[in-house]
Amino acid sequence: MLTTGLFAIIKRNYGLIMDADKNPLFALPPAQRFQTMVYLSVMWTAIFCGSFGVWFWYGELLIAHALFALGALTTVVKFRSASVVRTYRDYPLKDGTARYDDVWGG
Repeated sequence: MLTTGLFAIIKRNYGLIMDADKNPLFALPPAQRFQTMVYLSVMWTAIFCGSFGVWFWYGELLIAHALFALGALTTVVKFRSASVVRTYRDYPLKDGTARYDDVWGG
């Protein structure tokens, strides 16, 4: 009974991070969301591979902890910055002229 509740908690928390429709990156356009998720997955893969590789040397184990902390910090920063989606249209031109998406101004 305890394991059923534990699996439900793990599944919910996994979805909050790994499901692009539930994590804080959902506000990004799909292509940018994919690029960010790939970047984060490569980063975390490198961190865990590096951490496993230095397991046999205690001194280098400190490096693994530093990598893990840096990875967690990078993930938090990415997730928080994803809530504010800005494009080139959000920044006004310095000369005050209009900025259009296409030839017809739409």
